[in-house]
Amino acid sequence: MLRPLQSLFHPRDFPDLLIGLESPDDAAVYRLDAQRALVVTNDFFTPIVDDPYDYGAIAAANSLSDVYAMGGTPILALTIAAFPLRLPGEALAEVMRGLGEKVREAGAVIAGGHTIQDEEPKVGLCVVGMAHPDHLLTKGGAKPGDFLVLTKPLGTGIITTAAKADQAEAGHLRAAVDWMKRLNRTGAQIAVELGCKAGTDVTGFGLLGHACEMVEGANVGYRLFADQVPLMDGVRQYADQWLFPAGAAGNLEAFQSHVHFDDDVSEDSRMLLSDPQTSGGLLLAVTAAKREEFRKRMAAVGQPFWFVGEVIEGTGILVHRLP
Repeated sequence: MLRPLQSLFHPRDFPDLLIGLESPDDAAVYRLDAQRALVVTNDFFTPIVDDPYDYGAIAAANSLSDVYAMGGTPILALTIAAFPLRLPGEALAEVMRGLGEKVREAGAVIAGGHTIQDEEPKVGLCVVGMAHPDHLLTKGGAKPGDFLVLTKPLGTGIITTAAKADQAEAGHLRAAVDWMKRLNRTGAQIAVELGCKAGTDVTGFGLLGHACEMVEGANVGYRLFADQVPLMDGVRQYADQWLFPAGAAGNLEAFQSHVHFDDDVSEDSRMLLSDPQTSGGLLLAVTAAKREEFRKRMAAVGQPFWFVGEVIEGTGILVHRLP
């Protein structure tokens, strides 16, 4: 969609634009000086849950995540919102309360925004963060020998789809909402402190789609172990009922030419690896030398994480089951 703009804004003409249109990364990065860079992103989406407060909080966590995925710290946000006139004022207030409290939890401030009328609600943020220019996480930073880490389980796409069909258990949906509201701050901070160079957040393209972006950016291969990829409670149950969102099939079709599956990786596992996530976890590449320190640091602060694969020579993604 942004391709027509690339001919107008050549990177050589803007040397302080470290990451821009030519990169598939999660946010733009503009260098202010040798120690500081702005990390800027925006994101918004239609309601994924019925509760207005949860909707606002999830939208905020999802928008903030792009700054964390770059190794930045959010400092400022502007709201992006569209609401129908029929929406009760109390519901609008709850959406904004959820949005604002999550931004405050991140240590940032909402300084303004813009709202329009639309028949379908849409909410999100434009977020400005800060990072050190030499300590960024990018999709192109992985090296062979690195270990791959995921910081949230998969399943928001299939669980919310099951909920729309009145097939989801209340406890499963509540747990998925809690995961979506969880900030990616801690995992990003530890990754930057330990010198990690590669990361992204897992959102609409699913784990496989975002992993494909990373291998292409770094000119490496990934080996994923399907049995080590964490799943939210209830996901296998809904997969057995084939309650996948349409986006899962679309992702699998779009990226499967870059992925080789072992024959014993089931069709439902392939779909779950392609399940579009909302406010998903970070996918990080951790060097072998820092693996144990990373494990200890994450465990010490109670930050969940799972080792799900490794970076290898070559191209594309190999998906195995554990022996």
